[in-house]
Amino acid sequence: MKFVTAHVGSDVFVGVVHEQKIVHLSKADETMPHTMIECIELGESFIEKVQRVLERVRPEWTYALHDVQLLAPIPRPTKNIFCIGKNYADHAQEMGGAADRENIIVFSKAPTTVIGHEAAILRHADVTDQLDYEGELAIVIGKKGKAIPKEQALDYVFGYTIINDVTARDLQERHKQYLLGKSLDTSCPMGPWIVHRSAIAEPHALHIQTKVNGEVRQSATTSQLIFDIPTMIATLSKGMTLESGDIIATGTPAGVGKGMNPPRFLQSGDVVEITIDQIGTLRNRVQ
Repeated sequence: MKFVTAHVGSDVFVGVVHEQKIVHLSKADETMPHTMIECIELGESFIEKVQRVLERVRPEWTYALHDVQLLAPIPRPTKNIFCIGKNYADHAQEMGGAADRENIIVFSKAPTTVIGHEAAILRHADVTDQLDYEGELAIVIGKKGKAIPKEQALDYVFGYTIINDVTARDLQERHKQYLLGKSLDTSCPMGPWIVHRSAIAEPHALHIQTKVNGEVRQSATTSQLIFDIPTMIATLSKGMTLESGDIIATGTPAGVGKGMNPPRFLQSGDVVEITIDQIGTLRNRVQ
């Protein structure tokens, strides 16, 4: 199942992709919540409700994909997005350092960074000269948990989506920490949807590809992650409660603009496309 938050006229709704159309879930079932986080909080009962809807879809509940605007699946996260740094060895190397294989690097992006598929990434030329892209698999947490054992961690996943961890490299270096360089407005494109975990049997075998203006810049598989998904979830939850709708970006592979010689940063008009197997393609243009 692919779950979207979509916009038609004044109506913002949660939908599910079905036969190349989007089913408006609250039109199909008035008991459905109206936000993605509320739907996720229902757990398996939400999935059961959706399955019943899909058994009796009516035309008046559906929209063609081209007739809706896809927002980020979770347009306004309730927390900062958790991000894992240097989780691919080749990316750590291209950034001038060795990967730490014992301790996970964690930083965050503010909720105000989030935009959806086809939304514009602001160039922020008055703030940065080094705007960069980072294609990443993202995890969406499905239920509240603390001190989650690695053996149970995947049970806490609702689904998977794509994130572009857009970064102002000069701000990141100048301020000696990640938050400002990672949290410019529009610097977290997300989507186009959340794919439910039941549709992805092995999240550690997904191919990730990032293109800029059609040129392949990043190409890797999630089998190359230094810290796998259960380890990320177990580590983050050791002393901190994870909640439904929390988002974890799992790290980016080699091929970012900063790592090229000479560096190739994003410019106005550039189109960034991130494709992950079994999920789809997230596309955004720099404005």
